[in-house]
Amino acid sequence: MANSLQHILSAVPKAIPYALLEEITDNFSDERMLGQGGFGKVYWGMYNGEEIAVKKLRMIQHLADEPQFNNELLSLVHVQHQNIVKLVGYCYQTKHEVNVYNGRLVVADVIERVLCFEYLSRGSLDEYLSDESCGLDWYERYKIIVGICEGLNFLHNGTKRAVYHLDLKPANILLDENWMPKICDFGLSRLISNSAKSHNAEHCIGTPPFMPPEYIEKGRISDK
Repeated sequence: MANSLQHILSAVPKAIPYALLEEITDNFSDERMLGQGGFGKVYWGMYNGEEIAVKKLRMIQHLADEPQFNNELLSLVHVQHQNIVKLVGYCYQTKHEVNVYNGRLVVADVIERVLCFEYLSRGSLDEYLSDESCGLDWYERYKIIVGICEGLNFLHNGTKRAVYHLDLKPANILLDENWMPKICDFGLSRLISNSAKSHNAEHCIGTPPFMPPEYIEKGRISDK
């Protein structure tokens, strides 16, 4: 029991102060930005002598977007695998800002949420999918396919609670300098007991071209 608890605690990512994240990303400057999407923006930074990707989620003044942050943080704490992106640290910090509301000044609580990951130099898999040759030989392509399958199998069967990604697509597969694929972006994921064969979702969310028909039609989540 003690060894199990120690293993869990060792896997818990570090809380990183927001001021430090501002410093290592040059105040989240455009020059440090690696990419952006509906969730927010990703920046490059150096932390403890290593390159990291700093994912700054949209700033919120309410809790409507909170599940995305919680899902990604808790899902990645549960999984440690060579084909799943490593979570280095996180930041969840509330600050106060003066805003105009109904014609008068009010002090609002603004929540800053940041997730920090290992930096993967070759970017996402979708950048290499085209009709033209991307310079990868068949062995490298096969290694990428196998790595994705092994990462997905670990998510479904490698822990006490299965993790269903729900948005697996080429843009959410990152590649390191050795072309090792790593599954990323767990904002829509679900933790489900392995004893449950399937789970029904109230709302279907994800990227339609990559969603299975049973999920679109019935909201059914499974490992099939």
